[in-house]
Amino acid sequence: MLASVFVTGGLRTLRDPRGVAPVAEPVAAPVASRIPWLTEDPERLVRINGAVQLGAGLMLATGRVPRVAALALAGTLVPTTLAGHAWWKEKDPERRAAQRTQFTKNLSLFGGLLIAAADTHGKPSVAYRARRGATRAWKDTGVNALRS
Repeated sequence: MLASVFVTGGLRTLRDPRGVAPVAEPVAAPVASRIPWLTEDPERLVRINGAVQLGAGLMLATGRVPRVAALALAGTLVPTTLAGHAWWKEKDPERRAAQRTQFTKNLSLFGGLLIAAADTHGKPSVAYRARRGATRAWKDTGVNALRS
């Protein structure tokens, strides 16, 4: 369910990036200036963002590397939210409230994606397994006996 908003939004953006590019322009230039290999063309950046959302959304929905997919989606959500829902710039109270609602919705999605990225489905994390393996190897080699 979490992936559905990204699959549909990514597909919509891929089909019509021109509709979103003007909104993304204020965020596109600063992001592109910090990442040298990234294009500064807002329409192209919007298309890349849409492709990542579609691909990672499908991966999350089908359970293919869900943790990586969730992190990728969280990464796309930051510029999307800053560009599309800058409620603090709105003067009209109704538009301000609507943008704040969308901003908060995206913030909630971001939190859900972080939970999905950290979820190990009941299995120990890679870090835990590495520490445990190192401890076992340490004990198996008898190095502790030499320290006494």
